[in-house]
Amino acid sequence: MATMKETTHGKAAEMIRPPATSIGVIGWMRANLFNGWFNSILTILVVYLLWSTIPPFFKWAFVDSLWFSTSEQCKAGDGACWSIITANIRFILFGFYPHELQWRPLLAVVLLILLLYFSQNRNYWKKYLIYVWLVGLFTMGLLLKGGLFGLEAVDSDNWGGLPLTLLLSVFGLTAAYPFGIVLALGRQSEMPVVKSFCVVYIELIRGVPLISMLFMSSVVFPLFLPEGVTFNKILRAQIAIILFTAAYIAEVVRGGLQGMNKGQYEAAESLGLNYFQTMRLIILPQALKIVIPPSVSILISAFKDTSLVVIIALYDLLKTTQTTLSDPKWMGFSAEAYLFVALIYFICCYAMSNYSRRLEKELDTNL
Repeated sequence: MATMKETTHGKAAEMIRPPATSIGVIGWMRANLFNGWFNSILTILVVYLLWSTIPPFFKWAFVDSLWFSTSEQCKAGDGACWSIITANIRFILFGFYPHELQWRPLLAVVLLILLLYFSQNRNYWKKYLIYVWLVGLFTMGLLLKGGLFGLEAVDSDNWGGLPLTLLLSVFGLTAAYPFGIVLALGRQSEMPVVKSFCVVYIELIRGVPLISMLFMSSVVFPLFLPEGVTFNKILRAQIAIILFTAAYIAEVVRGGLQGMNKGQYEAAESLGLNYFQTMRLIILPQALKIVIPPSVSILISAFKDTSLVVIIALYDLLKTTQTTLSDPKWMGFSAEAYLFVALIYFICCYAMSNYSRRLEKELDTNL
């Protein structure tokens, strides 16, 4: 009797089971790739495009490529010439920094990466982290500049490559964010003079491109200095980047401040908190959490915009790469060189984006 029931249930299960074309890989493809004639045609075109580009690129980049060869061998071959990177890697990464001292900027970059990696953990966001950064910044400056503890002095005009790019971006973005917060608070201020100054500054800076500010810092600003007074070119570019980025950060933060419920301010007043306590303890923590995605978008754009310093003859990572390509031996291999630079920028931008997503998830109180 039990066997007959099991057989009946088995036949019923067979009757209600969905067809094989509606489940599994085939079912997913029908639902997502071939759902209608338009999607089917589009899928076929995309597959054809990928088939026409990916295998040839793979063959060019890896199969027929040369990694440790001369420029003459590269010109005789059909594949990618990654030898332009391996043969010029030290100049691309460190520019005109003295060859025998390039261990110093390398150590400074490693130290900066370790500090950033250490700081991303919110468990370390304590007072001693400030002192760790101060010691780290002093050590990096000492390694790059020298002149103390027996280290040979190196003029800042010889700084270049990856250390200069990270210097302009990391310190520029770090200084621009709190300055942007101050501007956003000033624009929300009830004091007419402060509010007017912040509005004029933000709208003026956002109305001009970064290139014009870099030109002004490099060419126009020195004209106003007294005769014989000089101002470091790297520092001028750094200040221009900070002032430019802060204006955009201010508008993003202002949006977060306007999104705060009026009840938050009333609750702070009922607790007897003054303006600074209200902003520091209640309003800003919530507003900054709201604007994490747009803030990171601004910071990533600013990081990529640091490559514009090439127009004022600063030898950042992009400029050292362009200088390498100007060598007659390596002309014609710009694709390989720029792909290498793009990979470095992608890694840095992806790390920033990934960290922002993780931070947003950690600060989400709706989970």
